[in-house]
Amino acid sequence: MYDAIVLGLGGMGSATLYHLASAGCRVLGLEQYGIPHSRGSSHGSTRIIRLAYSEGNEYVPLLKAAYRYWRELERVSGKSVLHVTGGLDVGPEGSWTITGSRASCLDHGLEFEELESAEVNRRFPGYRLPDELHAIYQPDAGYLLSEVAIKAYATAARHLGAEVRTGVKALAWRHHSRGLAVRTTGGEFACKRLVLTAGAWIGGLVPALREHCRPERQVMLWTAPRNPEAYQPGRFPVFNMESQLGRFYGYPDHDSEGFKIGKYHHLEEPVERPSALDRTCRAEDEAVLRAGIREYFPQADGPTKRAAVCMFTNTPDHDFVLDRCPSEASVFVAAGFSGHGFKFCSVVGRLMTELCLDRQPSWDIARFRLTDERWGNWAGSRAKKST
Repeated sequence: MYDAIVLGLGGMGSATLYHLASAGCRVLGLEQYGIPHSRGSSHGSTRIIRLAYSEGNEYVPLLKAAYRYWRELERVSGKSVLHVTGGLDVGPEGSWTITGSRASCLDHGLEFEELESAEVNRRFPGYRLPDELHAIYQPDAGYLLSEVAIKAYATAARHLGAEVRTGVKALAWRHHSRGLAVRTTGGEFACKRLVLTAGAWIGGLVPALREHCRPERQVMLWTAPRNPEAYQPGRFPVFNMESQLGRFYGYPDHDSEGFKIGKYHHLEEPVERPSALDRTCRAEDEAVLRAGIREYFPQADGPTKRAAVCMFTNTPDHDFVLDRCPSEASVFVAAGFSGHGFKFCSVVGRLMTELCLDRQPSWDIARFRLTDERWGNWAGSRAKKST
């Protein structure tokens, strides 16, 4: 019998597997695809990491810890994962993005600068911000190599004794006399504790979360800049932008892949079955992203290098789920990362390990608990085991 089984070895699951193995647990990781893979939410090469956080002050202590644990992964694995470029939170003065970013910096003593659009455009020639947009510049922001990180965590966990099985899909889990049994396409496995990090598939494992963790189709685009020098990591900060065209996010040209851009909640397309996601990048997908490029980054408006489809899994409040399943003392959930979770993988893995081992969490996670106060009465249901 395993001390713990981790279901889903994307960003959150691979980090949790590593931290459980580091704690001396006999642990098994199960993944229905490969490590890494392009079917979920963690592919596409890069993910933004930033300390200034308009999403809420409660996130900043977790982010500070996340940086430390990402650097730990680099030391353990010998892989370069975290690249610091500086970052810009952009929006009109008084907007949610500017107000929240400024508050998080002030409240947590973060180094930052407030920049008018003309100063942004002067310092960072890849930008062309109009007068009505302002920016908070935070020098510690940058990007993570998401697929490199997942593979590094899984490899490091194996070196610590963790078992990993890929191409194995979880079908259900149940109680048995000594703990829990997980039924899969590769047989049944017994464990004392179960950690569910299944991303967009979480609703199939915890039916009560189906209405609260809703998958959404998301598209990323890479272009060949007309002025490549302006989009190199040393000259182009990552960005999180609130504008009249919507909320965009983007990256410098890492390793000659091209300028990368996405739009939060893209075309607002729900995904009913994650395994049946439309992965074709359509003309309307590119048009949405080209509109942002042409308006704010015209020198990046070169030929398309590639596009990719992934998924957000959104909660009603866009905050994460990090908790023990109510009425299921041996089952733990990390889910609903709502398009801004990958940067937290390193610390979420540590948190889920603490919960799994009945330790007091090292950080305040009250905001992320499953409570009636958060989502009413759970739409009349409680989280329960799948059948």
